[in-house]
Amino acid sequence: MITTDKKETKTQNVTEVKTNTPFVWEAANVYFLLTDRFNNGDPTNDINFNRNLETGKLRGFEGGDLKGITQKIEEGYFNKLGINAIWMTPIVEQIHGGTDEGTGLTYGYHGYWTKDWTAIDPNFGTTEDLKALVDAAHRNGIRILLDAVINHTGPVTEKDPVWPAEWVRTDVQCSYDNYENTVSCTLVKNLPDIRTESNDNVDLPPQLVEKWKAEGRYEQEIAELDAFFQRTGYPRAPRFYIMKWLTDYITEFGIDGYRCDTVKHTEPYVWEEFKKECDYSFEEFKKNNPDKVLDNTPFYLVGEVYNYGISAGKAFDFGDKKVNYFDNMFSSQINFEFKWDAAQMNYEALFKKYYDALSSDLKGYSVLNYLSSHDDGQPFDSERKKAMETATKLLLSPGASQVYYGDELARPLIIEDTEGDATLRSFMNWDDISNNAETSQILEHWRKLGQFRAKHPAVGAGIHQMITQQPYYFYRSFTKGDYKDLVVIGLGVHKGGKLIDVSKVFQEGDQLQDAYSGEKAIVQNGKVTIDSPFDIVLLEKL
Repeated sequence: MITTDKKETKTQNVTEVKTNTPFVWEAANVYFLLTDRFNNGDPTNDINFNRNLETGKLRGFEGGDLKGITQKIEEGYFNKLGINAIWMTPIVEQIHGGTDEGTGLTYGYHGYWTKDWTAIDPNFGTTEDLKALVDAAHRNGIRILLDAVINHTGPVTEKDPVWPAEWVRTDVQCSYDNYENTVSCTLVKNLPDIRTESNDNVDLPPQLVEKWKAEGRYEQEIAELDAFFQRTGYPRAPRFYIMKWLTDYITEFGIDGYRCDTVKHTEPYVWEEFKKECDYSFEEFKKNNPDKVLDNTPFYLVGEVYNYGISAGKAFDFGDKKVNYFDNMFSSQINFEFKWDAAQMNYEALFKKYYDALSSDLKGYSVLNYLSSHDDGQPFDSERKKAMETATKLLLSPGASQVYYGDELARPLIIEDTEGDATLRSFMNWDDISNNAETSQILEHWRKLGQFRAKHPAVGAGIHQMITQQPYYFYRSFTKGDYKDLVVIGLGVHKGGKLIDVSKVFQEGDQLQDAYSGEKAIVQNGKVTIDSPFDIVLLEKL
């Protein structure tokens, strides 16, 4: 059972968004946001558990919450961006204290310092808020990804005692020089590592028992755990408790997927087990809530195997051991290589490399490309001087795309007086939309490309083929059942009148539209003329 300390009310059922375009995760346009840093929809929940001490810059809670995300969904912000999935940082209850590792006092605003997997942190909202968010997202054709942390608890503080020794290890710190020294160890000092390798039966941590009794839900939690272990036959080992708690978010709220944290720091078989339980829970939700089922798309799992790159194919190399985290585990992996490829390659080299990899070694799977994120200190464009190029390369590349909150507004990634990754995590710069003309132009570019991508799965999941090198035109084609999607794209082309050969893709007499400029044309003698002031063309059939 997922709980909060606030009273709940009923929500309306979801009305399915009807569209002729099939949704495929391989072509998804995923918006990744820090729940605390996106939008403050409820200022009354900004301080909880006396987490009110002065912190290092951008290392405390800033007020963002679930209601704030829902507001932007209902305003149409994500639809205008062409976003069809939202990934939020963890929303579970965080440690009540803070830590100081030389960067100033830090609270668990980012969501990765779990205290209780069965509760939503009141800084982020309530169970009712999460239900409303998922329902609003689904009404707008948007999938919801939560963030799963199985590898560790939150740090130990005066307010947050260490979990029992049979649950966590605290004595061995990772050296990352081989498989063993990456998996069976703590990531950093004072981040207790869950004994995910253990198959021993363990009792609940006393602090959880005490907490649940104080909240009046101990008996229900125990009953649910008993039912879970009876159904599955799993030992009452640490990882299976956590899997039960995480899959509750699927059966209770109907989330569509999980981004899984610190994947390579946990034994691979754990992710096979987690996938099995996620798939089971998703089917249970659909069976119990037929009116809330969007379609037959399977549950989505994307892994964070830190430093995985698409060139590795399915195997991640620890030096002394290679592990395939795709088969029987993840639908996709976050691709840490994309930012380097985007910096070094021209468009055709980039697109061809990704299409070739996804249609061979990774066929049936995908990667999630990004150019900036919450913990990558070397983003593609740290100074935000290439915001347009960022959009073009990210949103038109084969594979799924991860837009980091504020990419579309050139939100600064260098904040004065911050330490470490805090500089990447400033509050969303909403005011720049109306106060900065350049920001508005950047946003418009992201919107045009994002909407085109969302409307055409061929962009992310289709066959890529160059038409001409100079000027640079290519096409993408995608087929699923009776559905067929064809587009022609031109980049860095002549501004003004453009005569484009589309004979390999479209039929004589077809009516086409350039989605970027809005100009329309009819195919004559295998060609169309588009007269626009832009050096980009996005051709689609009307």
